[in-house]
Amino acid sequence: MAEDVVDLCAALLRFDTTNHGGGKSAGEREAAEFVAAHLDAVGVPATVLEPAPRRGNVLARVPGTEPDLPALLVQAHLDVVPADPAEWSVPPFAGIERDGYLWGRGAVDMKDMVAMVLAVLGAWSREGRRPRRDIVLAFVADEEDRGEFGAHWLVDHHADFFAGCTTAISESGGYSYPVGDHRIYPIGTAERGTSHLRLTATGRAGHGSRRNDDNAVVKLLGALARIAAIPHPVRLTPTARAFIEQVGAALDVPVDLADVDGTVARLGPAARLVENTVRNSTTPTVLKAGYKVNVIPGSASAEIDVRTLPGTVDELMASIDIALGADVRREFIADEPPVQAPIDSPWFDAMAAALRAEDPDAVVVPYCMGGGTDAKAFSRLGIDCYGFSPLALPPGYDYRAMPHGVDERVPVEGLRFGARVLDRFMSS
Repeated sequence: MAEDVVDLCAALLRFDTTNHGGGKSAGEREAAEFVAAHLDAVGVPATVLEPAPRRGNVLARVPGTEPDLPALLVQAHLDVVPADPAEWSVPPFAGIERDGYLWGRGAVDMKDMVAMVLAVLGAWSREGRRPRRDIVLAFVADEEDRGEFGAHWLVDHHADFFAGCTTAISESGGYSYPVGDHRIYPIGTAERGTSHLRLTATGRAGHGSRRNDDNAVVKLLGALARIAAIPHPVRLTPTARAFIEQVGAALDVPVDLADVDGTVARLGPAARLVENTVRNSTTPTVLKAGYKVNVIPGSASAEIDVRTLPGTVDELMASIDIALGADVRREFIADEPPVQAPIDSPWFDAMAAALRAEDPDAVVVPYCMGGGTDAKAFSRLGIDCYGFSPLALPPGYDYRAMPHGVDERVPVEGLRFGARVLDRFMSS
């Protein structure tokens, strides 16, 4: 059985766990069985649960030496988004090591984290070590869609398994981000909320050549124009404020919180980590109307990707409702609130200490994720969720282009760095 983190990651990449959405998936079963077998082999009894055929989730618990301490949840998803082999320079499910990287769909999103955790547990088993606190493990299905076969299902049907967990770690944080001579390591302490909306306008169908003052397409376009005109002022969450102040100090950049946009622009490449999370957003992405150029349809619809910051949801939805007017209705396709975890916390301090132990020059800062993760599910249990999947990344490697991108890959030495950091943190 593979023990090295690189071999483990390569093996995981060879499982096609593609999630097409809408319940259509290759399934996570084989990957889940691989993970469960590895856990059993290192003395950690594992359970595989399937809410639907082939949608495998793995649960396990590693007892700590001080069981009265709060437990840590380590959660990662096994599914991946689709990959078109014609677009890739290597087969996306071959787990090929080349030029110092492991290539494959899921290399950073997020089978790397799964491999690092398994490698840590293997090292503990070989060396006879145990963590101080209980470590609860959840390797889940369906994160790349709605989580109804994964994290949300576990929270709804197996919440008792997570009793005692106060904190969780998972994807999208703890990686090195070079800015000049500095290496910034952002730890995810917040996520914007996700409110995907479907707008529907109805009107009178008719011939395209005739006057029609009850045109559904015109109503919908008017509503979209008004939504696009909604102002989104800067709203500094504790995470965004701390990121701007701490990165500004590290880069010796003047910070003026009365001019957040100007300050962010002065952060150079680091601006990419914060520019999308200082305000809400309402982005139209899908339009559907009509079937023939000379026919006015009786209805028209649009979908909008709405992202919200903590404390702003009700106000933004009220603004959207005003913009819609009386002739357009809205419904939620997905509605998950924003989440945030404490910045001033011994957990955050322990993550930062683990990173600095491996990279003494690390500039560790909190940041808010613009997208969403399974943190939105586990936070429903009152668990503080952090993005902490550490990697050391080489110069010129565009980490943020890797998830869901073509030729997704992870640096081999970065994986080994991440396993060492996780070992330090999970042992503490």
